Amino acid sequence: MIGIYQLISQGQHRDALAQASQLVREHPNFHLAHLVHGDLLSLRMRPVGEIGDVPASQMRAGARQLADLRDESRRRLLALTERPPEGSVPAQFLRLSNQSRHAIAVDASRSRLYLFENERRSSTSGQFEQPPQLKLLGDFYISVGLSGIEKSVEGDKRTPLGVYYITSSLPADKLPDLYGVGALPINYPNPLDVQRGKTGSGIWLHGTPKEQFVRAPQASDGCVVLSNPDLEKLLRTVQIRTTPVVIAPTLTWVKPADLEEERLAFERTLESWRSAKSASQIEQFKSLYSPHLFKSSREQEQWWARHGSDLRPSQGQRDVTLKDVSILRWEDSQDTMVVTFGEVAQGQRTGVTRRQYWKREDAQWKIFHEGTP
Repeated sequence: MIGIYQLISQGQHRDALAQASQLVREHPNFHLAHLVHGDLLSLRMRPVGEIGDVPASQMRAGARQLADLRDESRRRLLALTERPPEGSVPAQFLRLSNQSRHAIAVDASRSRLYLFENERRSSTSGQFEQPPQLKLLGDFYISVGLSGIEKSVEGDKRTPLGVYYITSSLPADKLPDLYGVGALPINYPNPLDVQRGKTGSGIWLHGTPKEQFVRAPQASDGCVVLSNPDLEKLLRTVQIRTTPVVIAPTLTWVKPADLEEERLAFERTLESWRSAKSASQIEQFKSLYSPHLFKSSREQEQWWARHGSDLRPSQGQRDVTLKDVSILRWEDSQDTMVVTFGEVAQGQRTGVTRRQYWKREDAQWKIFHEGTP
């Protein structure tokens, strides 16, 4: 479809018609393609003023569908005219470990999903010299919730906003036709959502039923919906548990170098957590945890009684190494970091994978949730 739009903009209407004819033959359920194909046929006889330029008397029954198709067309055109700047990345991706081979970002305002490959850069020692770079592999039209974005409660037909991870992959033969060729569930509600009292579940990236090539820009119950061919590309590419999915109202694109100051500043905070744990500095370690981690003072006491042994104060210093660190930032009414890393204690070959959620409290970063992916 993008290629057809390009030909139309260049005045090559005959070539555009040929491509549109081929597109509707290959995908007879692609409604927008049929609409554009009809416009190109009409153009042979009369001027066409807009997408779906037909007399209103002929479209009364399908006025809503026509409006949806025009909206879809407008958003597809944005993908052509407002491309991400070369070499730029979404501002949420401060750092990705080599465990995250791919990453996904969704721009709801443009009905667009961007798929990245994490190009890992390592030195001869195998350690990272700088944050990995993201290479844009492709971008795809998507549909979001019927009521828009910013999901709050179950059944509101809105798509959530935030930093998520793909949790599993569901094959088509285990699903109703509504979900097309498969589905990729994400971890909504995440700990930040839970803290904010948000409810609901079952938010997936999934395909479309046989009779539809794509859905209108706002047409799902809250999921992110792609065409089946586009979802198949994701299913072949992404990995469960390690592929982050950022869903934003509008993506902000920046050069990776522009994120260095923020990344380094937060890494110093993360290093203070590692250092305090290594040196069994209990009070310093505790100061990095938010009181919002606990529902009550009793729960706080029990939590520290349970986890205090990890600091091993009776055995002195025992260095802890953090490996495969990923840092993703989410900014709305709060400033939040979602941090994933492998923690390996001195003398051990393997360790535990942790995921921490940090937020700013009185200009200091504090952990308000800690668990495993």
